Amino acid sequence: ARRGVEIAMDDIGNELLGHPLELIGEDTGCSPEGGQAAATKLASNSQIVAIVGTSCSSEARVLAPVIDEAGMVMVSPSNTAPDLTDPATHVNGYLRTAHNDIVQGRVAAEFAYNNLGIRKAATVHDGSPYAQGLTQVFAENFRRLGGTITSEEAINVGDTDMTPLFGRLAAAADGPPELIYYPIFVAEGGFITRQIKDDPTLANAKLMGADGIFSPDFVTASGEAVLGMYLSSPDFSAFAGGYQEFTQKYEAKFGQAPTAAFHAHAYDAANIILAAIEKVAVQGEDGTLYIPRQGLRDALYATENFQGLTGNLTCDENGDCADPKIAVYEVVNTDPTTWNPGSDESSNPRKVYP
Repeated sequence: ARRGVEIAMDDIGNELLGHPLELIGEDTGCSPEGGQAAATKLASNSQIVAIVGTSCSSEARVLAPVIDEAGMVMVSPSNTAPDLTDPATHVNGYLRTAHNDIVQGRVAAEFAYNNLGIRKAATVHDGSPYAQGLTQVFAENFRRLGGTITSEEAINVGDTDMTPLFGRLAAAADGPPELIYYPIFVAEGGFITRQIKDDPTLANAKLMGADGIFSPDFVTASGEAVLGMYLSSPDFSAFAGGYQEFTQKYEAKFGQAPTAAFHAHAYDAANIILAAIEKVAVQGEDGTLYIPRQGLRDALYATENFQGLTGNLTCDENGDCADPKIAVYEVVNTDPTTWNPGSDESSNPRKVYP
């Protein structure tokens, strides 16, 4: 995501309104503890104008209230947990350009039921807000379509032996699942994928994950067992015409094509922030640039029909700004160096829905 922000800054010469832009970062470790530590540092830094982040929903849950209380504003390119923009739990200092998993979970359930013909599925989460939210939405939609959720299971971050999980999945009262949906992260996702093929009851179940493992690192972690697995992620083929130019800039700057799912969302997050700053900044007689914090927030919430890479962005009162476009991809090659998501025959993973 940081690389998307860097390209947005490059596009305007790394300065805005005659003043240089500086990008700093905090490593939150994709954990609540990391989010809390980063929140304390960021909230006390009066030089920070706005924040692009966090990466994970779990850290945003603890960081966003602190940022909000400090009068600051953050726009996440990759938080997708539904509760972050739920009117009952949303804080005013938080917005996002990432999709809401209410959309992603529904698309995954529809694909499993309508396209794969699955009638019995199981879900697995790792306790994170991201995974819990996605499995809940998937289960609700799968049941609504007429399917049966045989089991709703959980693992712990750091688990390496998935045998107990497989035992619970296989022993479900409705029988073993035809599909297992585990929208978790690379490490534990890799262990599940590698080990499940050795379980005689579950070896033929179809496997499905989400954007948290949409990465060549997951292919590496899973080995040969990842072949044929389905992953939901942003639909890159539906992005705006400027996306191809963006990827060319990305490759020229970093020497490789984008590998993570939310690079374009980060670019859009940076650009709506930069556009909002231009609207509210006040130049003092001595050249000092003043950016009112409440004014910046208001300008971000007023974002409407902003032409971004990921679509036409309009921010609602709960901070959802995305123009969500979700696709399902199938892993067709177990060599991580072939990672090239798309809809062409040469793509890996290859888009199969819609």
